[in-house]
Amino acid sequence: MAKLRRALILRVVGCFAPYWRSSLLVALAVVVSSVLGLGTPLLVRTIIDRAIPEHNFSLLGVLALAMIGLTVLSGAIDTGETYLTTLIGQRVMFDLRTRMYAHMQKMALRFFTDTRTGEILSRVTADVGGVQELVTTTASQIFTDLVMVSTTLGIMLYMNAKLTLICLAMMPVFIYPTRKAGTIRRKLSKSVQEKVADVSALLEETLSVSGVLLTKTFGRQRDEVARFSEASQALLKLEIKRAMLSQIFWVSIQTFWAFAPALLYYSGGRAVALGTMTLGSVVAFVTLQNRLFFPLGRLFGVQVQIQGALALFERIFEYLDLVPEIAERPGAPALALRQGKVAFEEVSFGYQTNLPLLRELSFIAHPGQITALVGPSGAGKTTITYLISRLYDSISGAVRIDDQNVRDVTLESLGAAVGVVTQETFLFHSSVRANLRYARPDASDEEIYEAARAAQIHDRISRMPEGYDTIVGERGYKLSGGERQRISIARVILKRASIVILDEATSALDSASERLVQAALEPLTHGRTTIAIAHRLSTVQRAEQILVLQDGRIVDRGHHDDLYRHGGLYAKLVDEQFGQARLLDGTEQGLEVEREAG
Repeated sequence: MAKLRRALILRVVGCFAPYWRSSLLVALAVVVSSVLGLGTPLLVRTIIDRAIPEHNFSLLGVLALAMIGLTVLSGAIDTGETYLTTLIGQRVMFDLRTRMYAHMQKMALRFFTDTRTGEILSRVTADVGGVQELVTTTASQIFTDLVMVSTTLGIMLYMNAKLTLICLAMMPVFIYPTRKAGTIRRKLSKSVQEKVADVSALLEETLSVSGVLLTKTFGRQRDEVARFSEASQALLKLEIKRAMLSQIFWVSIQTFWAFAPALLYYSGGRAVALGTMTLGSVVAFVTLQNRLFFPLGRLFGVQVQIQGALALFERIFEYLDLVPEIAERPGAPALALRQGKVAFEEVSFGYQTNLPLLRELSFIAHPGQITALVGPSGAGKTTITYLISRLYDSISGAVRIDDQNVRDVTLESLGAAVGVVTQETFLFHSSVRANLRYARPDASDEEIYEAARAAQIHDRISRMPEGYDTIVGERGYKLSGGERQRISIARVILKRASIVILDEATSALDSASERLVQAALEPLTHGRTTIAIAHRLSTVQRAEQILVLQDGRIVDRGHHDDLYRHGGLYAKLVDEQFGQARLLDGTEQGLEVEREAG
């Protein structure tokens, strides 16, 4: 345990290493300020022992001015020190936040499906914010207190060794309770942060647009308030425990500070009466004692703060130490995209090792053609698209793009090659223009307009209150489903991806919106390798290749007409969903076609 603690402390110290020059300036300022601080008690001794008894008013004036000058100079140095320590602390905070965010971006999709969003947000914001006091105040305060204690102790020993030993003799009494309090504080701080994460997760779930809609439509507002109240109550109790622990600790310290001066005045007064010590020296000694006890008290008390901060650092490093499930191999080249041919070679995959979902899957999706994936829910259609984008890695077999294994190329180049349109389109709370330009930041306005025209959405955007500068709202909820979907299609068109994945892109739309989206899909799929999941029959019919999946295997493949004539699972799915219609001539015969299976 001690070895782990040392390793943690060394790692925390390592966060400050890039700023060692500024840290040296802080150290120099602390030493100078501490030495200047010793001047006031010595000046007080001279005033009491010489200036006042000798009625030397000129000396008294000089000493008084010197006291003011020392205070002003020390204050100026302290101001510079505060600036530097704040700068260093904020830089360390910035580094930690950035490292955390960058590391989270590297994590595989599985991490985000297994972890609550509120928990992640709590680690990146609350935990990093929680160590702010340590990196901006406590770290410099420890060094300041050490310098103050060492310099003050030296002067006290020089003035009267006996009184100094009396002061120090009382200090060990407080060491054990201080260390005990620090251990308890650390455990409480970790529990507090865990409860903060719970509250953050609950807020994120229930106060998002989707969460509010669900809560209101099911009439569960009162239940959610009760659930939030319960979580907040648990946090409240922990915060009270932590505050009371700190209060009890400081009451003990203050009690000690009351006993020590009284004992010094008693012992020092006897020394003055016996002529072994001057009155000025006693007054100066008591002043120095306060200068000694305050930093000593903070040094003992700082363990409480450090223990709590270490608990936060442990949570931060716990996330930073997570090994990304999906990672580039060292020196991986960018994907050399030629045509965009996608090939699965004996691919097997399972979200759990002992429960395979895909079994020895093999097929080729050719450039310029549509490959449709159909089958019952849970057959593995969406999982196939995840493997193409390398959101997950297969257990065995290989996924190739233009004969290059997706595991052997950079993730950035792979992401640039694939464009995805899903049923639940995600838009940022920003303008239409910003959401479109997310696909290609260097795109010109004219290129954005061309992509929107191709997606059949330009005219609608132009009629919006602010045109392309209209704010779409949280997740795009100010727009209709069809509008969101066409903006998503325009975004992929603007991206110029060679491989397009359509994952139930029209399944949630009404007939009018579906016709507009289908028209928008024409330019998107033209000349590209297109993999379409569970599209309405109009899209499935025109696919050059339909793969029928069941239990993670391809049980049939071919064109619509051939598959339907052949019977089997595909014909069964068509008959179940479209009322025994015979759609062998490539038309829908007036039927209102609903979503394909899965």
